[in-house]
Amino acid sequence: MNIPMYQVDAFTSTVFSGNPAAVCLLDTWLDDAVLQAVAAENNLSETAFLLQNTTGFDLRWFTPVTEVALCGHATLASAFVQFFCQHWNKDTIVFDTRHSGPLTVARKGDLLEMDFPSRPPAACELSDTLSRALGEAPRQVYKSAEDLMAVFDSETTVAGMQAC
Repeated sequence: MNIPMYQVDAFTSTVFSGNPAAVCLLDTWLDDAVLQAVAAENNLSETAFLLQNTTGFDLRWFTPVTEVALCGHATLASAFVQFFCQHWNKDTIVFDTRHSGPLTVARKGDLLEMDFPSRPPAACELSDTLSRALGEAPRQVYKSAEDLMAVFDSETTVAGMQAC
């Protein structure tokens, strides 16, 4: 199987820095197990899979272990590949996604501007499990569709935390 693939360092103009993502260009959707295997082999935080549609591209993101609902740096990397490597001839690209709706990236000269959905977090209750996992009890906890955000009283507290 031949899958054209690019590795792009997002959020930087310096090679081997920024946030790397793989971008795979597909002619047709492959089985999810194949997409997952490709992402696992790439072993980057995200692998983006693109399939051109009538208005832009269908876009999905996989980590080495699972599909994710939204990934900013892999979307930026996908737009970079289309604008600068594949010579997309419009000023914007609309990426249709399964879980986050349409995402638009516009080219502004050599820069790219992303328009992403707002997903404000909501306050939630602190669990003992989270406090144990963090090693400290946060002052507040917020939850969004996929994330938890723990708020601590000081930078020193966060800097002193140890990974488990």
